[in-house]
Amino acid sequence: MMRRVAILISGRGSNMTALIEAAAEGFPARIALVISNRSDAAGLAHAKAAGVATLVIESKPFGSDRAGFEAVLQAALDDHQIELICLGGFMRLFTADFVQRWFGRMLNIHPSLLPSFPGLDPHGQALRAGVKISGATVHFVIPETDAGPIVMQGAVAVADDDTPDRLAARVLAIEHKIYPQALRLLASSGVRVEGELCRTTAGASADELISPTII
Repeated sequence: MMRRVAILISGRGSNMTALIEAAAEGFPARIALVISNRSDAAGLAHAKAAGVATLVIESKPFGSDRAGFEAVLQAALDDHQIELICLGGFMRLFTADFVQRWFGRMLNIHPSLLPSFPGLDPHGQALRAGVKISGATVHFVIPETDAGPIVMQGAVAVADDDTPDRLAARVLAIEHKIYPQALRLLASSGVRVEGELCRTTAGASADELISPTII
C-alpha cells in the first residue's frame, strides 16, 4: 500500500528533490504534495518539474498565529489525503497540538549527529567542539526542537582544516542518502516508537557510516 507523503519546504528543497527522486525509483510511498510557506521557494519549481503537485500557504500574513496557519495547512493535508509528512528545510515552528496530531508520522532531518549540536549553526558548533565525526540525523518531530526519537543517522569524517561550508557540503550528501531510506522504513512500517526511542527492523552495518541500513 502506497503511503501518501507531503514534503514541507521553505527554500531550495534539496532534500525534497532527493526524496522525490528516490520515490520515483520504486518506493512504498508516493510524494503526493509539496507545500511551501514562501512563494519564492526555489524548490517549488523543482517539484513541479518532477510532476508533483505544489501549494503555497504563505506564513507571513499569520504572524505569530501558529494555530491559524496550521488550520489552513491541516485542511490542505486533509484535502490531499496525506498520511506522512517530511520536513525539508521548513522554517516554521509548529504548536504542540499540531506536532502531537502527527506524532510518529512526521519526519525531520538535522545536519548533526543528534543529540549533539541541535538548533542553529550545527556545523560551526561541531568544528568549535573539535569533533572528529559529524553527520546528519532523521528523527520524528516532537514539540522540542531537534529532540525527537532518532530514526537514522549517517556520518562523515571531520578534517582539521574544515570550514562550516565544506563540512556542510559533505553532510548534505549524507542527508540525501539517509532521508529517503528513513522514509522507506517509516512507509513500510519498519519503525516503532518505544518511549523516547525509535526501534527499526533494519540492521546495523559495521561497513557503513549509516545506521540502520536497509538490505
